[in-house]
Amino acid sequence: MLLDDDTVASVTRAHREACAASRRATAPLALDDPVHGNRRGPLPLGWVYLHVLRELAQHCGHADILREQILSR
Repeated sequence: MLLDDDTVASVTRAHREACAASRRATAPLALDDPVHGNRRGPLPLGWVYLHVLRELAQHCGHADILREQILSR
């Protein structure tokens, strides 16, 4: 959620910090290592990576739809 005092710079910085934290957390893991915290139970790290990619692709698709709607005006 964005706050009134958020800027492009602050959101970009928060995103980069989250990415760095994720890389640190997963660096010692192999793709087959279980990751805990999902409601379905432990899942392999590789499954988590694929899920993130699917979500990213889906949201990029949403962004494409919005872009097309904006450009068609």
